[in-house]
Amino acid sequence: MDVTIVDCGIGNIKSVRRMFEAADADAEVVDDPAGLEGARRVVLPGVGAFDAGMTALGRGWIEPLNRLALERKIPVLGICLGMQLLCRRSEEGILPGLGWIAADVVRIDTGGRKELKVPHMGWSVVHPAKPNPLIPGDRGELRFYHVHTYRAVCDRPEDVLATADYGTPFTTAIGRDNIYGVQFHPEKSHRFGMDLLRRFLSVEC
Repeated sequence: MDVTIVDCGIGNIKSVRRMFEAADADAEVVDDPAGLEGARRVVLPGVGAFDAGMTALGRGWIEPLNRLALERKIPVLGICLGMQLLCRRSEEGILPGLGWIAADVVRIDTGGRKELKVPHMGWSVVHPAKPNPLIPGDRGELRFYHVHTYRAVCDRPEDVLATADYGTPFTTAIGRDNIYGVQFHPEKSHRFGMDLLRRFLSVEC
């Protein structure tokens, strides 16, 4: 299989799988941690609260995910809450995150602009912070669909792959080595999301 999608009960699995299949990828969904054995690329989708996400991963997923990401170093992509779970912690909850990226998750700062509602829901222009495999800097304006109340704050500027703006700038894509995360929903972002997923599929295993 080209990509393995984790279904631990927290993600929008069907639409993610459909988008990969539209990108001509062989995508499998696994709802048991044992199904991760032999995975070549892993996607961790997620929606909802941080502690609920980590509780779901705590049902046998953390050890095999750590082995794939940190030992075998296969490409991993976290989407929305899945991105936040890659971080150390969130002010939304009390449970520790996976800690793969040196970052904490905090509430959106709209810069005091009362007309901006939270959660942030809608399309935002995404700006690459540096050259990276997922979000090119030479394709003109890139727009992705966001639905979120929290954002990641990275310790290391080099872990920020892309930013967007909602009252104030925020990090919307993170990455280090083989580990990537996007705050937006590529599966809801039409051709922009399709291109990003195809780029993830081309990341070398």
